[in-house]
Amino acid sequence: MTTERLVVVGGDAAGMSAASQARRMKGPDELEIVAFERGHFSSFSACGIPYWVGGDVSERDELIARSPQEHRARGIDLRMRTEVTEIDTAGGRVRARDLETGEEAWTGYDKLVVATGARPVRPPLPGIDAAGVHGVQTLDDGQALLDTLTRTEGRRAVVVGAGYIGVEMAEALLKRGYEVAVVTRGRQPMATLDPDMGALVHRAMDGLGITTVTGSAVTKILAGEDGRVRAVATDDAEYPADVVVLGIGVEPETALAGAAGLPLGRYGGLLTDLSMRVRGHENIWAGGDCVEVLDLVSGRERHVALGTHANKHGQIIGANAGGGYGTFPGVVGTAVSKVCELEIARTGLREKDAREVGLQYVTSTIESTSRAGYYPEAAPMTVKMLAERRTGRLLGVQIVGREGAAKRVDIAAVALTAGMTVEQMTALDLGYAPPFSPVWDPVLVAARKATAAVRAEGRT
Repeated sequence: MTTERLVVVGGDAAGMSAASQARRMKGPDELEIVAFERGHFSSFSACGIPYWVGGDVSERDELIARSPQEHRARGIDLRMRTEVTEIDTAGGRVRARDLETGEEAWTGYDKLVVATGARPVRPPLPGIDAAGVHGVQTLDDGQALLDTLTRTEGRRAVVVGAGYIGVEMAEALLKRGYEVAVVTRGRQPMATLDPDMGALVHRAMDGLGITTVTGSAVTKILAGEDGRVRAVATDDAEYPADVVVLGIGVEPETALAGAAGLPLGRYGGLLTDLSMRVRGHENIWAGGDCVEVLDLVSGRERHVALGTHANKHGQIIGANAGGGYGTFPGVVGTAVSKVCELEIARTGLREKDAREVGLQYVTSTIESTSRAGYYPEAAPMTVKMLAERRTGRLLGVQIVGREGAAKRVDIAAVALTAGMTVEQMTALDLGYAPPFSPVWDPVLVAARKATAAVRAEGRT
């Protein structure tokens, strides 16, 4: 029996899920698995870093799903602190460098998985490399930020960017007793929402004491004589800072793949087929934050950096690389977040997205509560729904509210995946009891209003 070798580049969610699933499919006598990870940790939750920094998670190791030792005990040769520097697709091999010793060596493969993840956007601003300026993507990044927060005497923090990472880090710094300013070039925080819904987030952040500066691009980061950051500058103002966190978002980490000639999409992510096989390469798969995936609503590829998708990609890749079969059909763009008590959720298309793909639409926005209005602690929420003009097909939902708001977006995510109309949604048999929902769930109230808007359009 000939033993094949599977090489995995990247030791986090997608890569190690693929390796683990492939190992379940085939034993060591049939499939040797070698994985390379340049960092200090494997299989960790990057999404949990803001909650570790904020103190909700007490220990770093709580964010680690499986250690290198655990992977090795399962028959995976995981080589930590080892960076793959070149992929030779013609020769079926990768070159890797041991970051501790500097030694380099080639490793051949029969099958290859590229799971290199994403990197934080770090614009080439003057002063961006000053001490006290942090990106947050890996556990090493989180530890470096915590070390800075421990050493720093001042209590002023500036977060650059107001997306998921930005608002979550603003909350974390607020919990640590910092005076927090968030600076974003967008019209409102949370550009993944429409501006009218982002305005609700803005209002809530102001109420928490966070200074939220919108429509302002950071032009430079100012440092003191000691080389440490002292302020963040825009065209209009300076914001004092003892620590700066970059929350501008992430980009696919695909320089290695691009240099190897693997196909990249409009967002710089690897392009794959439904089985997560890299297009045009029979023995190479890719998954996680380094790929672009099909948006089932718009019909276009997009880049979505989420651990949920990365783990699913890994399961599918591992099944296929191990001789089985699986596919990843695409996403509808579901995401949830929070800033203190405010919950934020979205799925599907924003108005901007619908216009970009040429869809005509109607919108409905309603205000409701998480429980029956008379039940104690019923919390307010706002639901916005987009439906296709004439057909009534659901296009997207955004929800901003207090406890019980965010996870309601899952109703819409299922409806989007099923291709339901808003009228069909109004008949959904959702669970009801006063402690959990009004008689008409807020999502269904929005669907009823959207149905009326679609009908009104049909009469014009």
